[in-house]
Amino acid sequence: MELTWPVVAAVLGGAVLHAAWNALVKSSSYKSLDTALIHLLGSVIAIPLVALVGWPAPAAWPFLAASLVIHVAYYTALVGAYEHGDLGLTYPLMRGLAPLLVALSATFTLGEHLSPLAWAGVLGISAGVLALGLSQPAFNAPKAVRFALVNAVIIAIYTVVDALGVRASGNALQYVATLFLLDGWPFALIVFLRRRGAVGAYVRQRWPLALLGAVASLGSYGIALWAMTRAPVATIAALRETSVLFAVLLGVWFLKEVFTLRRLVGTCAIVGGVMALRMG
Repeated sequence: MELTWPVVAAVLGGAVLHAAWNALVKSSSYKSLDTALIHLLGSVIAIPLVALVGWPAPAAWPFLAASLVIHVAYYTALVGAYEHGDLGLTYPLMRGLAPLLVALSATFTLGEHLSPLAWAGVLGISAGVLALGLSQPAFNAPKAVRFALVNAVIIAIYTVVDALGVRASGNALQYVATLFLLDGWPFALIVFLRRRGAVGAYVRQRWPLALLGAVASLGSYGIALWAMTRAPVATIAALRETSVLFAVLLGVWFLKEVFTLRRLVGTCAIVGGVMALRMG
């Protein structure tokens, strides 16, 4: 499998969507409710998709079942990170370490072997992402850092599981649609039962924005899983984390945040990593 420019462009577009829905969760006053609502609406959106494209092959279902359990842990750690630390710190930590873990494990789980140049690309993107995140003092939010580091491991695990699942399915759209159809309910039920009194009013107020987040989440991960059927999983996982770069650029353009020297170095590392992945 080879990483082509159309696949690169698609994954970069998905990275923008991923940054957008994570920023939406971080902006919420009830992060667990927002996370639950976004993915519950994603499950509703997936109903007509599954009706249209059908169920995935039986070989994919064990991976789907494992992914559903892993995603509950992912949402829990995600909410914990955002409740205890800034988006600019926790998001890069979660997303910067995961590609390295995926690349290390892909050799054993997927039989993928990256070229030296592709490894340089993975390392460049991860280093750039971490440089953007560590521009904020991590020692001021130790609990957020712990949640983020745990979630980096969880992200790497579900990435490999879903890559195996989508390849076993043979149809990326069937796998993605089924995953989103089932994925939103477990975490949403847990959160809604714990916050019974606040759910109704919050849903009525927040559902339009949450619906946009659901579309962004479905589109982002759907693109990534489709790309994993076209190119090595480790390279797609690394490319997807350029979402941190887009989050920084959006902050500079729309929120008038300062573009520091550290951010410039991190940005250059990410761009160089993308080029190395493509040439590798």
